[in-house]
Amino acid sequence: MTRPTRFLAVVAAGLVLTACGKSEDVADTAAPQPPESAADTALDLGLAAISRDRIESHLVFLAGDDMQGRMTGTPEYDEAAAYVARQFEEIGLEAGGEDGTWFQAVPMLAQRIDVDSAKVVFHRDGEQMAQRWQEDFVMAGDVVRPETAVTAEVVFAGFGVHAPDMNYSDYDGIDVAGKIIAVFGGAPDSFPHNERAYYSSGLTKAEEAVRRGAIGFIGLRSRTDQKRYTWKRVSENAGVRPGMSWINLSGDVANYFPELEGGALINVPPAEQLFSRSPITFEDALDAADAGTPMSTPLGVEVTLARKTNHESITSPNVIGILRGSDPELADEYVIYTAHLDHVGLGVPVDGDTIYNGMYDNAMGSSQLIETARAFAAMPEPPRRSIVFIALTGEERGLVGSDYYAHYPTLPGDAIVANVNLDMPLFLFPLADIIAFGAEHSSLEGVISEAIAAEDFDLTPDPMPEEVIFIRSDQYSFVKQGVPAVFLVPGFTSSDPDIDGQPVWRDFLQTHYHQPSDDLTRPIDWPSAERFARANVRIGFAIANDDARPTWNEGDFFGEKFGR
Repeated sequence: MTRPTRFLAVVAAGLVLTACGKSEDVADTAAPQPPESAADTALDLGLAAISRDRIESHLVFLAGDDMQGRMTGTPEYDEAAAYVARQFEEIGLEAGGEDGTWFQAVPMLAQRIDVDSAKVVFHRDGEQMAQRWQEDFVMAGDVVRPETAVTAEVVFAGFGVHAPDMNYSDYDGIDVAGKIIAVFGGAPDSFPHNERAYYSSGLTKAEEAVRRGAIGFIGLRSRTDQKRYTWKRVSENAGVRPGMSWINLSGDVANYFPELEGGALINVPPAEQLFSRSPITFEDALDAADAGTPMSTPLGVEVTLARKTNHESITSPNVIGILRGSDPELADEYVIYTAHLDHVGLGVPVDGDTIYNGMYDNAMGSSQLIETARAFAAMPEPPRRSIVFIALTGEERGLVGSDYYAHYPTLPGDAIVANVNLDMPLFLFPLADIIAFGAEHSSLEGVISEAIAAEDFDLTPDPMPEEVIFIRSDQYSFVKQGVPAVFLVPGFTSSDPDIDGQPVWRDFLQTHYHQPSDDLTRPIDWPSAERFARANVRIGFAIANDDARPTWNEGDFFGEKFGR
């Protein structure tokens, strides 16, 4: 039997006592119960609106084969967006997009590399060593230019990280001006996990490289990267899907670095070749990365990076609904719930299947977003602050929709008090805990811990810092605009003592993440999915009713970098 809501429990107890009567002894000895507040009653009624059947029906639509994987900019994504808008309208939300609609059109420039033009050539001692597409290297197209080519000396620059606050720099003692840098992904694992996430960001690395005069980059695969995904997994869809960047109000492409005239990711054998005449071997570089020790050095080789790119201007919508708050003073402040609606579309066939459905990633998060909105709308009185629900486009293309919204919100940006993001919640076993990536940076941690405890969840710290998940989903776009934010996912701990959740989680990442098998055949522990949905509502309800806005913790890393 499911756990009843407090409201229903109180009503049922009252009916029993009225029907049966109670003795004076019971009346004299029973502990007095505090009356349930109007807010508690509203919350209970909202939680009672959450339904497995509705979540499942959203999943069947959004993750069905007809949606073709919901790639940003496709008719199938637009159909999914229209579906979410219909749900928001049925629920009774207010349209929160542009010009009184449910939609915020995100202008983008899509780029697709001409794979036949892609070149990586090593030059050494008069010898030209051409690398092979997909077997040795992959690359994306240029964000703006139709054709680029650059030849320059290569300098190994570790992780490409300059972190004076961590007493670490891969740039000490080397000059990369006019050079191509070769760098590992990620950052030293000696860094605290969220600092590690920040310095792992490709945007952070590109800004530093350009500041120091680099003109191109070559990505290297660390042992951590090699263990995480095979080269086949990394390279098999190269050139198949377009890259995308949003366009600002001035018509310029965001997060574009024209100074970087070429870039590629190379496999391990060509990396060994690249280091073959340098002062250090590739094995030495791998050892240095494992130890988190800078070992930057010129590699004594020149490399040519060249490509042609086809471009297309497109738009794709965020879907936005609003539930207005009930407090005259706080209703003009907003708690934002987000979940990305897009996935990666079609790709190379795996066991004959070309549709990358994205059931868990992120039809599940989008379905939970819709039902979170329904729960709030079912409350007889809304929370004090307003609640905004956004199904975001372009997350899989690089947080495009959320970054655009964070720069151009459809409501006053300084009125956004918090963001709660849902992305790929995995319900693979009976759950005992929740991970709230980023909660430890702000006062949200205490709010979340208390809210999820009411659904018998514990709050767990990041158990896989090597995945740098905090920068890999949409909440990071809001963090960079100074908004305290969290990314909620189920944790590794199972309430079934016979199940070790961590290998189950990691098997999904290794086997099904961004694969056609993330479809409606995946198992779902529905009691956990329902509890998670209720916990999600409780979190936003607590934030929206608190007298004070969430605040960054004193001296917090992200608060210091981005806080208002």
